[in-house]
Amino acid sequence: MIINRTPFRISFFGGGTDYPSWYLKYGGRVLSTSINKYCYITCRALPPFFEHKLRIVYSKIERCQHYREIKHPAVRETLRFLKLDQGLEIHHDGDLPARSGMGSSSSFTVGLLHTLYAHQGIMPSKKQLALESIHIEQNLIKETVGSQDQICVAYGGLNSINFSTSGEIDVQPVTLPMRRTEQLNSHLMLFYTGIRRTASDVAQEYVNDLDNKHKLLSQMQTMVEASIEILSSGSDICEFGELLHKTWMLKRELGSNVSSPTVDELYERAKGAGAIGGKITGAGGGGFLLLFVPPSKQKKVREALAEKIHVPFRFESSGSRIIFYQPEHEDYGELEKDRVTRMISSFKELESIEKRSNIKDIVKVRKNKTDTGSVV
Repeated sequence: MIINRTPFRISFFGGGTDYPSWYLKYGGRVLSTSINKYCYITCRALPPFFEHKLRIVYSKIERCQHYREIKHPAVRETLRFLKLDQGLEIHHDGDLPARSGMGSSSSFTVGLLHTLYAHQGIMPSKKQLALESIHIEQNLIKETVGSQDQICVAYGGLNSINFSTSGEIDVQPVTLPMRRTEQLNSHLMLFYTGIRRTASDVAQEYVNDLDNKHKLLSQMQTMVEASIEILSSGSDICEFGELLHKTWMLKRELGSNVSSPTVDELYERAKGAGAIGGKITGAGGGGFLLLFVPPSKQKKVREALAEKIHVPFRFESSGSRIIFYQPEHEDYGELEKDRVTRMISSFKELESIEKRSNIKDIVKVRKNKTDTGSVV
């Protein structure tokens, strides 16, 4: 049995410049952090004593004989990538809803990849986890996703992530005094809008037209350096919130689906109650609303958004981790090979077997009566 814990993330600045279609031409940079809300992946070898060879449990339950049959794209393509063709049971649980702008799909892919490596007795580096997860999502699943989420959740911590035109990715931890980090954390609030959306669908609208968004994205990218300067210089922390407001105003111009009347109305209510700035996390469209609010105003903001779920959180720095590891004491390899060569009868319910037997008995009695000349 293996249990992996991979964090979700919050992206502050530079989102959009982490798409390969942008940074391979112009370079990119983001500021993001992992938080103490997690995706959990549990995995174990499935003994060959079931009708199915693979059992995948998430919001649905899939039972399959081969990974090619799996409908969940990340599970299917990760197993294909690792060329794993053995009995497995995989369970997923998350602290936050999926499709909510917290990097949940990348957390899942990174966590699953980490877990399956551990299942093979391999310890991948954080860089390997991040880069291979990017490959799986962008090239195998062919999702319209950026490259920051996989990096952030694999490494953990508050990082400036730089993307070069050569494709190289450099992760630079933002080193701040503990007091300053606590100050930033204490000014942040997270509310779930209740609007689910698929990030790739939202991003699709503007990712294929990034060249025409050059001015917007360039401005958003420069805010990464400005935000780090605010944090490291000891300036008034509220300047960070004002910068969040500016980046959200710019991001809304990327595409018509980035915001909505509902999101705009929530944001204005929060601002009216004392929020200095904020943004929708992830690609936009819905999910979570991140707000920068002085502690003295947070009660009023909660009251203004009373119908929305408030999610307190802390920064975390561990990244993807194996938190439980118990190697298998029995190798089922030979049993699996033997089973492939046999025609195993299907499993049946006792009631159906008894019912079938009763029907056979009735037919037998009727046949006997017919043979003896009795009227049936």
